[in-house]
Amino acid sequence: MRELQILSPDGKSRVIELTGERITLGRSSAAELCFPDDTGLSRQHLAFERMGESETWALNDLKSKNGTILNGAKVTKRTALKSGDRVMAGHLILVYDGATANGPKPVVIFDSGDGEPEHTSSSTVITNLEGVIKPDQTASDSGIAAAQVSALIRAGNELAGHRPLPELFRFILDLAIQAVKADRGILLTLEDGELVVRANKGDGFRISSAVRDRVLNSGASVLVRDTSIDDAFRERRSIVEQNIRTLMAVPLQTREQIIGIIYVDSPSLIREFTKDDLSVLTVMANVAAIRIEQTRYAEIEQARQLLARDLEQAAEIQKSFLPGVAPVVRGLDLAGHNAACRTVGGDYYDFFTYGPSRVAMVLGDVSGKGMPASLLMMGLQARVQVLIEEPKNLAEVMTKLNRITSANCPSNRFISLFFCILDGGSGELTFCNAGHNPPLIVRADGSWEQIRGGGPVIGILPSIEYQEYRLKLDEGDTLVIYSDGVTEAADLQSEEFEVERLAETVVKSRHLSAQTIVSEVNRAVADFTGAAPQSDDITLIVARRVAG
Repeated sequence: MRELQILSPDGKSRVIELTGERITLGRSSAAELCFPDDTGLSRQHLAFERMGESETWALNDLKSKNGTILNGAKVTKRTALKSGDRVMAGHLILVYDGATANGPKPVVIFDSGDGEPEHTSSSTVITNLEGVIKPDQTASDSGIAAAQVSALIRAGNELAGHRPLPELFRFILDLAIQAVKADRGILLTLEDGELVVRANKGDGFRISSAVRDRVLNSGASVLVRDTSIDDAFRERRSIVEQNIRTLMAVPLQTREQIIGIIYVDSPSLIREFTKDDLSVLTVMANVAAIRIEQTRYAEIEQARQLLARDLEQAAEIQKSFLPGVAPVVRGLDLAGHNAACRTVGGDYYDFFTYGPSRVAMVLGDVSGKGMPASLLMMGLQARVQVLIEEPKNLAEVMTKLNRITSANCPSNRFISLFFCILDGGSGELTFCNAGHNPPLIVRADGSWEQIRGGGPVIGILPSIEYQEYRLKLDEGDTLVIYSDGVTEAADLQSEEFEVERLAETVVKSRHLSAQTIVSEVNRAVADFTGAAPQSDDITLIVARRVAG
């Protein structure tokens, strides 16, 4: 048995069984389906006719005045029906074979292929914010009804409060629906060029892409008072399938840009939308758009402040993991320094003493900056502390550290690391270098050299075997271990500080304390870069061999 679902203008529906051979519909009492109050129907408007002995039915327009629409196309001849076909006649929607819209459906679909008409009909009103209230015109003399002025005043008062964005979106849509007495509506905002649903009352919206584009591209507000008599809309699938009789779409528009759309509609013509409704919805949307932007900026600023506080706390935690002061070691004068270019950084240095005259010094530089580099740095520091117990072979320590780090390091990150042990009594320096800047040795006579020898950075190739190297520092010699934030510090012309300037600075101050040398290097870098911002973390270790 075939069924027919009838959707009436008031939004109600009923289902009838198709029996017999022929069922007519119209305003006449002689029609089996009689709708005497529907002025869009002819007396004998259409007929459903059984095709032969089968259960298949056909639709036949009975030369009606306003025509019959089947799935968006005008019926010109007897046409066989398929399950789910939708028929529009007068103010009715008829769904053949009981197919309904009760199943799951998306909140909104934008129908393409609805080309914008060259001329709008008398049922369509298009305006914009400037056309609603001119600069020298008040609401009271602009034609907006008193009730709608009251709605605007309420909207202004209510929107002055503080609400989080999700709640604000829902509240704005509720205000809009109440102000124009719409049955349902949806609020969408533009995010990276795409419309995103932020609030909705109802679902299954099918919005004409022509309406959407006109609102977004020109900032126009669109009102269709009665789709059934509007040539631009009456045969569109997006209108026919939903039994939409009156609709409005307005832009959420700030002074600088359009940030979204408010769309409302109604299946009932008990009250069609008016020009005053369009005006009040346009003004309300403009007020709402400004409030949305203010709330967005406020939330962004709040998030920025929270992030700044979190970073400050992270910086304090990170600072606590770095040495507060250099240790006292017989025969050596030690100093260290770290300055992150952001709140937190990826450089790491540390001292570990073995007895009264031996000290291990570590300086690492994690690729990248900021929080990701900081987290990797703290992981590196934890692993170093586990492996640092007085090692017999630095190469074995570096090899093991690389293997562990490679298993936990992201593929786009790596760490350069210099690890050495200096004996203040003998001056023997044992070191292992994993892709780090070659440290400087400034001799007591003012000559200088870079320490060569080493392997690749750690964190990439887990099977690398590192080598240990040795040399000697005499009394008066100075060892400077540094990150590339020192030598690559650049001025406004992008010229870099480079190793030669670092060596020159240390040579001039080689007779001063290790802490003073650190200060002199920092001063020289600052003088060189001038107004240029610090672009990388700056870390230094200075070790002078002095009389024991």
